[in-house]
Amino acid sequence: MITNTELEYKGNLYPNNILECKREGDKLSFTTENGVILEITVLRDSVLRFRYATENIFEPDFSYAISEDASTGYNELEVEETPTEFLIITAKLKILVDKQTLRTQISDLEGNIINEDELGFHWEENYEYGGNTVKMSKITQSSESFYGLGDKATHSNLKGKRVTNWAMDQYAFAKDQDPLYKAIPFYVGLHNNKAYGVFFDNSFGTTFDFAHERRNITSFWADGGEMNYYFFYGPKITNVVKAYTDLTGKPELPPLWVLGFHQSKWSYFPESRVMEIANKFRDLKIPCDAIYLDIDYMEGFRCFTWNKNYFPEPKKMVKELSDKGFKTVAIIDPGIKVDKDYWVYQEGMENDYFCKRGDGPYMRGKVWPGECNFPDFTNPDVREWWAGLYKELIADIGIKGVWNDMNEPAVMEVPTKTFPLDVRHDYDGNPCSHRKAHNVYGTQMARATYEGVKKFTYPKRPFVITRSAFSGAQRYTSTWTGDNVATWEHLWIANVQVQRMCMSGMSFVGSDIGGFAEQPNGELFARWIQMGVFHPFCRVHSSGDHGDQEPWSFDNEVTDIVRKFIELRYQLLPYLYTMYWKYCKEGTPMIQSLVYFDQEDHQTHFRTDEFIFGEQILVCPVQEPNAQGRRMYIPKGKWYNFWTDEMVLGGKEKWVVADIDKVPLFIKEGALIPKYPVQQYVGELVVKELILDVYFKKGIEDSTVYEDGQDGFDYKKGRYSVRNFKLRGKDDQLIIQQFKDGTFITSYDTIKLKFHGLPFQIKSIQVDNETVSFEDVKLNGSNSIVLSKEFTVLELTGI
Repeated sequence: MITNTELEYKGNLYPNNILECKREGDKLSFTTENGVILEITVLRDSVLRFRYATENIFEPDFSYAISEDASTGYNELEVEETPTEFLIITAKLKILVDKQTLRTQISDLEGNIINEDELGFHWEENYEYGGNTVKMSKITQSSESFYGLGDKATHSNLKGKRVTNWAMDQYAFAKDQDPLYKAIPFYVGLHNNKAYGVFFDNSFGTTFDFAHERRNITSFWADGGEMNYYFFYGPKITNVVKAYTDLTGKPELPPLWVLGFHQSKWSYFPESRVMEIANKFRDLKIPCDAIYLDIDYMEGFRCFTWNKNYFPEPKKMVKELSDKGFKTVAIIDPGIKVDKDYWVYQEGMENDYFCKRGDGPYMRGKVWPGECNFPDFTNPDVREWWAGLYKELIADIGIKGVWNDMNEPAVMEVPTKTFPLDVRHDYDGNPCSHRKAHNVYGTQMARATYEGVKKFTYPKRPFVITRSAFSGAQRYTSTWTGDNVATWEHLWIANVQVQRMCMSGMSFVGSDIGGFAEQPNGELFARWIQMGVFHPFCRVHSSGDHGDQEPWSFDNEVTDIVRKFIELRYQLLPYLYTMYWKYCKEGTPMIQSLVYFDQEDHQTHFRTDEFIFGEQILVCPVQEPNAQGRRMYIPKGKWYNFWTDEMVLGGKEKWVVADIDKVPLFIKEGALIPKYPVQQYVGELVVKELILDVYFKKGIEDSTVYEDGQDGFDYKKGRYSVRNFKLRGKDDQLIIQQFKDGTFITSYDTIKLKFHGLPFQIKSIQVDNETVSFEDVKLNGSNSIVLSKEFTVLELTGI
């Protein structure tokens, strides 16, 4: 056993004896003989912040990740002292701080250890750059599992893995390749049916080792900065993820069209080709809401310009697309071409907005336009300037969304694929090198873009998508998983990445459906669509190098399958919108891994394929060629097969038939699933009737439908509609209660309830405690009835 009195072991330094303990409100500070300070802040009864300083000095307390709207406040905070330790007690936790070593142990109020330091905090001086490499090691508990860390292309359970957070352009990345495009230093630990989370709020390059190097030790470290981490206690994973999402921020609602189907390619040009794609969607009646313009729409790849040969009248084209129901989304990269005749370059130079090297020259790097300078998006003045650059694109031409790419930042033809580490950044008044700013660069670009799009789209809602992201990016932007490959393995990878991102607080995520690099065959494309329509962000995007990748690019059978599943997504838009609303309101992930859904079932701890879409739909993609079905795990409970209405008992594996035109899809018993009619684009039809698919349950189940004006900000003033339904089922009775909130008036007057699995034939119907005739509610056998949307209680009695 290493004792911290040795002060140094294998080049590392350690805290020693505590000399002093101070309390100021919600903060407790412990100072050691050798100048280490541990500051523990109790944000909430189950949320703690651990911050360590060396040489008695903390760095300025600044973070891009933490939301200004994060919830704080605790119910109880007591401090006790014994001869060997300090004891901090909240309403949920007990924290021991060892007087000799500064090591901590966190347990619940029953004394069950949740998280415990091994060596605890230690550090090593960085002689090359200055400052410290800061480290933390924890004891891995018995049978502990680990989840999170963003879009890692590896198994969902990270036990035995070591991963690094350093945003990097990784074209055609492989399974287990690391790092990738995003840096999200947050993980969830689960053992003994108790979950906790750790968010290491440090923007330097960070590494997490989950019992990889040493079997019983979990550790994490950063190349600089402070050891500054937040601890979240569950005991449910749901509590942990919601608390982390609350701390790092929740997004605003997007416009409903953003949840539709999007089509992209590198690149659609000229204008005639874009219109050809749009017309083909409408001719084939395949719903689509957005078409993307990649870098070829620009003049020599210069941002905020148009290639007049390809797009002579962009405003006219965007208007024509809009008339057909398409919103146009345009790409903008960070690299600004070095060109004295280019107005964006001129403005950047005149105002000194570009990044500089350590000794003063401007940072130059090659990207698509050639030699470029790069704005310092960590400078608030630069962000304001960048936001203003969107005026023409958004307000004048009518672009509805912006896609930020290459913002890791990516640089071509250099081994590191990014900026030199000596590049300087403002970091909002905390000047630093690229070592610290690298991981947040993409998020701050997306933030600036969001502010610009929001300003010039107003009174409509903005839409931004980014490739690179750090914790907290969800406040500004959606994302996708980067330049994947058209292989069956990448279909599996995309599924795991999306689930992991949702558990990491960033739910508005999808993959390049069909694969970006290389070319899928029709079967792979169809299977990817079947998965992608159940991911929060749904976009086909490809490099175009190996052929076309539109829904009709294969054969008629594939086209019909693609249409069928895109239509299903459009039917489920009110369900999907309600999922997003819960994400915004409560931090509930839009996609739930099975372990999130039921952590008590140990069978879920290593599942990767199945996921819960929202809270009531179970999806399991088919991920092998020539499959007519697959084995899958059905979580505990009872589930209806979406295609057959067969009831299935969960808690076990099951073979599920799923030929090329089906995907294993199950509905939780008791669910009320809202649907709209199929539209070719959001807003094409005025919804005249809300459909609720009612899946009978002997027992109680709650369901919710959220609606509003589908765009704009009136929902923040109460102009929304929330319908909460409570289903109560018995052998010969079904009662559905509706509780309404909000002032928004929906376009429909009636609700059609379609019954699945009803165990009796309807004998009588009561609406709001009055018996009604079968004709009055258009009873169709025992399959459906139509009610006024204002009903409060429906009671069906059976024979």
